Amino acid sequence: MTTPSERLATCRFYAELNDFLPPADRQRPIERRVDAPGAVKDFIEALGVPHTEVDLVLINGEPAGFLQPVRAGDRVSVYPPFRGLDLTPLGRLRPARPAEVRFVLDVHLGRLAGYLRLAGFDSVYRNHCADETLASIAQADARILLTRDRELLKRRIVEWGYWVRETRPHSQLAEIVRRFDLGPLLRPFTRCGRCNGLLDPVAKEEIAGRLLPETRQAHREFHRCRGCGQLYWRGSHVEAIERLLASATKARWHDEE
Repeated sequence: MTTPSERLATCRFYAELNDFLPPADRQRPIERRVDAPGAVKDFIEALGVPHTEVDLVLINGEPAGFLQPVRAGDRVSVYPPFRGLDLTPLGRLRPARPAEVRFVLDVHLGRLAGYLRLAGFDSVYRNHCADETLASIAQADARILLTRDRELLKRRIVEWGYWVRETRPHSQLAEIVRRFDLGPLLRPFTRCGRCNGLLDPVAKEEIAGRLLPETRQAHREFHRCRGCGQLYWRGSHVEAIERLLASATKARWHDEE
């Protein structure tokens, strides 16, 4: 007869994957009962970690794909992506990042969407999108799905996704810039923070009637959104965003600390 201890598999999560675990399970092996073999993806996600956060799985020390079964007695080790460390020879699980970095954000991240747009990134956000729609947009347009909902990232069709840890929009922007190494890709103030449209230079004379007298006097250069017509000029908010982006690009990520 099989004893309960013989029906257990052991799993260990590393680095920031511990963010998803209850405090009692962090930085230690976790034992779970396995009555029948099942895909390691399901085993990992049942413990709370979405597959989109995982870059390498070892079962008994050997690289494993998400569909490889976990059996009683197995030792599972789960690793996140590491900047500066190429896991390809070991069988990394995440697909290559889309050549064009574009985002789709859930309903909780409207302010972050605006900041990403101002940083120059194509970022889809609608305050009424259902989870199924967000996942479909991410798959169809090869977008990175950003969310505060862990369960959303467990949908099979989501290839690139990330659970945003920070809760304040400024901190969220810095987190995303660091996490996806966006520093070299920043193109500040080329997109509209309101609608995601591209910005074009516009002559002051053409829009003078829309400007307050003090704005007309203080500024020479203006941009207008192709989509919604919103006007932009170099105000104090521009300098604040530039300082935030500069700070984010200088910060370091987990594996570099």
